[in-house]
Amino acid sequence: MHRAFQFARNTIALADTFPNKRSAWIITDQLLRAAMSIGANITEAQAASSRRDFANFLHHALKSGNETKFWLALAKDVAPSELVIIEQLMKEVGELTKILGASISTIKGKREI
Repeated sequence: MHRAFQFARNTIALADTFPNKRSAWIITDQLLRAAMSIGANITEAQAASSRRDFANFLHHALKSGNETKFWLALAKDVAPSELVIIEQLMKEVGELTKILGASISTIKGKREI
């Protein structure tokens, strides 16, 4: 959860550097929604009422992570001066999605959901 929270904070900091134009607004909105949804769904999973519910929230977090990759790729065009930071965030979201995928596989392996 801490990594997802820090990832969201770092993504917010990146988005604050984007130019003030329509295309950047759209990318910013979608990027922030997807990036923050990762941590929000992990938090929801921690309060899940069943294994199935837990796995579903992690799956939503995984899907948000994959969506975040798309918006970060577009962000390279909007803020080319932030390429190093964008690449760091791409690496971090890649690691988060691997962790989420492994967690989901482990849960599903323990018992059919």
